[in-house]
Amino acid sequence: MYHTRLNVTCDPLFSEILMAEIAEAGFDSFLENGTGFEAYAEADHYDQNRVEEIGKKYSEVKPLIFAWDRIEKRNWNEEWENSYEPIIVDDRCIIKANFHKIEKSYPYEITITPKMSFGTGHHQTTYLMIKAQMDMDYHNKMVMDAGCGTAILSIMAAKLGAKKIEAFDIDEWSVINGEENIEVNQCNNIKIRQGKISELTFDESFDIILANINKNILLHELPQYVSYLNPDGFLLLSGFYEKDIPDMMSRAHQYRLSHVKSDVRENWASLLLQLKKQEVS
Repeated sequence: MYHTRLNVTCDPLFSEILMAEIAEAGFDSFLENGTGFEAYAEADHYDQNRVEEIGKKYSEVKPLIFAWDRIEKRNWNEEWENSYEPIIVDDRCIIKANFHKIEKSYPYEITITPKMSFGTGHHQTTYLMIKAQMDMDYHNKMVMDAGCGTAILSIMAAKLGAKKIEAFDIDEWSVINGEENIEVNQCNNIKIRQGKISELTFDESFDIILANINKNILLHELPQYVSYLNPDGFLLLSGFYEKDIPDMMSRAHQYRLSHVKSDVRENWASLLLQLKKQEVS
């Protein structure tokens, strides 16, 4: 018995979107790696035309390489679980799966239900965002989580004392997985929806907005984040490289956002910005 394996080379930040799309073509198991991911399907039980259409759809994304082969069938889920390691952030927070046995206790513990089809959320930018969150005051704060993915940042905000969190993502799988993770972590003050910030409405403004997406989307949506941010509110961003910080700051200054702090991990960066109050003439 054989599996068909699709090796996908891409930017790791783009892996989860591609995995969600490729899952619709009949692939049911995924393994992430440093250059992208591997997708597995039973023998010929997949739609190759659909995969080729996905490649064309994202042809402008660089790098993007698809390579096919066939391998003997194995228990990929078991092997994946054995290689899936918990993440410890700054020795203060552990991000783990429900099958991990943890001997040491940490101030904060987040359980993420891992979905092989949708990635784990364990990336340098996730680490940077969680680390920055733990140094911020969330007590009784209103929080937005834009492009929430697994809802890991929303869960961290809830554990840090946020009053209410509004989370959203454009992909249905993120909302489904996010809801599961919210329930597992017993966070009842998080509301998660599907859609873009331009499509959704919010009844209240926010003290903190979180966005771990990518440079182009962040630059495009920055004015909308600011429109929902309270005076003196904070905007925490990641999903871009250290070399992109000047471009991010140039855009931020156009919208009265001042630099508070930045951090870098393996060339990836995070930015904490604060909205200045409007000057009265």
